[in-house]
Amino acid sequence: MNKSISDTRGDFKVGCHLSFAGGYAKMVRDALSIGANAMQYFSRNPRGGKSKPFDAEDAGKLLETAEKHRFAPFMVHAPYTYNPCSANEDLRRFARDAMSEDLQLQAKIGRSFYNFHPGSHVGQGIEKGVELITEFLDAVLPYAGDTVVLLETMSGKGSEVGSSFGEIAKIIRAVKNPEKLGVCLDTCHVYSAGYDIINDLDGVLKEFDAVIGLSRLKAVHLNDSAEPFASKKDRHAKIGGGFIGLDAVARIVNHSKLRGLPFYLETPNELEGYAGEIKLLRSIRKGD
Repeated sequence: MNKSISDTRGDFKVGCHLSFAGGYAKMVRDALSIGANAMQYFSRNPRGGKSKPFDAEDAGKLLETAEKHRFAPFMVHAPYTYNPCSANEDLRRFARDAMSEDLQLQAKIGRSFYNFHPGSHVGQGIEKGVELITEFLDAVLPYAGDTVVLLETMSGKGSEVGSSFGEIAKIIRAVKNPEKLGVCLDTCHVYSAGYDIINDLDGVLKEFDAVIGLSRLKAVHLNDSAEPFASKKDRHAKIGGGFIGLDAVARIVNHSKLRGLPFYLETPNELEGYAGEIKLLRSIRKGD
């Protein structure tokens, strides 16, 4: 059932976060109904809980439709309850066991990214946080199969790990299987973390390349920010409705180093709102 991620490159890939409640086939139909050719969904209930039993027939319908319409890789998002660098060993074990199960399930489908928040060190310090995240990844990556596991750039609220490119680079360098890792750049998060993607997008991407390497950048969470620059707060806004603004978003989706990547919206919307945003993004995209 697997299909290589490399087979999906091409024109503008843009979509959004969708509900998995109705299964795979319904989810991809919802994506098509709003003009999307990319989609993200939670691996299980975002607050935790058991994953759904795997339905091979339903997953087959998903793959058939996605291939026909040349979808980007499916973005599977880990629940927010996973904290790989918690000070509580039971919480770390829960995250490890659940993510291992998620990756084994997604390996049956293939054609996927698996995105997760590196976690919060809860007072242990960045170095300890990086150490625990590395141990966690070494335990779960063997279950990934062809799925590429993505570290998400974070805003830096509280004791989050991953709000600087340097912290993400430390994790990647430390794991035993770095070839299985990539990065998802969240525009709201990096802006809130203090990377000026409005006035110096070229400089931010140059720094990313120097510290992490642009070859690691696999996807973009395209979100405006409800909070000002360097606020260290994680509050997404609709495209053009926040502090980042539509002009900066247009530069992002058209930038030569980003335009070949898939873009996934996580803005505060329902299907109708996402349809409007996707139409807007396609209207400001040049050359497709």
